[in-house]
Amino acid sequence: MQENNWTLVNEFFLLGFKANHNMRLFLFSLLLIVYNASICGNLLIIALVSTSKNLHTPMYFFISQLSITDILLISDIVPNIFYIVLNNGVFITFFKCMAQLYFFCIAEACECLLLAVMSYDRYVAICKPLHYISIMTGTLCWKLAVIIWFISFSFTFIHVKVILRLKFCGPNIIDHLFCDLVPLQDISCSDTFPIKLSIYFLSIPLMIIPGIIIVISYGNVVRAILQISSNVSRQKVFSTCSSHLTVVSIFYFVIFIVYFVPTKRQSSDVNKILSLLYTVFTPLVNPIIYSFRNKDIRKAVQETFQSV
Repeated sequence: MQENNWTLVNEFFLLGFKANHNMRLFLFSLLLIVYNASICGNLLIIALVSTSKNLHTPMYFFISQLSITDILLISDIVPNIFYIVLNNGVFITFFKCMAQLYFFCIAEACECLLLAVMSYDRYVAICKPLHYISIMTGTLCWKLAVIIWFISFSFTFIHVKVILRLKFCGPNIIDHLFCDLVPLQDISCSDTFPIKLSIYFLSIPLMIIPGIIIVISYGNVVRAILQISSNVSRQKVFSTCSSHLTVVSIFYFVIFIVYFVPTKRQSSDVNKILSLLYTVFTPLVNPIIYSFRNKDIRKAVQETFQSV
């Protein structure tokens, strides 16, 4: 009889923000602007990298891959948030919830791995400039991209498969904006230890190792920059990796606050706002940082508009 009760919950209610009608309309308008700007900005970068010969380099190739992950992330999360905001909550089936979680985790894992590869690219460019072309070949870049997407899809599939074993016997209200790991664990009535164990094991290849690669790469980069005697040359070299450092800092800071700071110290609204930062606003910030702080991309944009 208990097993039958477990199978009753086949949909969840995403609560969203508790706000009045005017506030929800304002939030919807803001999200709509951010969503459209994010899609347009990332598509622009993908188009520029694909068409501009000046951007046919490893760094811009990986930036375009990062834009693909940002489009995947925001397209997976935001459309459903529109319904939540307008209707003050929305029901989502168990299958759609798992599908949303799956593609969300793919995008996050892919971004972690891409940021690590991009940091290694900056390390080779600054610390081994004479060997850069021979090391970061086009073939290697494509192989790394395929490996990153394969690891993200396969490891996330294993993780979601473990989550599918959770039992939900009520309540079915998720006090969040989308189907995420922590809210699903909170409403589960079965043992969540396998899920936590899975998160710890998968965080090693998807977060910890990439984080170590980033720290080691930029540790060597900083050491190489400090050895440059000219302040002008030092500033010029640092500018080549400042954009990536900014993106890495924003991404890991928000991820750390959301998933590693105890949730008991944060209200549900704070968690939702932080979740919006890395699922909605980060895909907007990334192309802005790479566009405004990168002369090559600004030049490619100008050439594109002049040729139209």
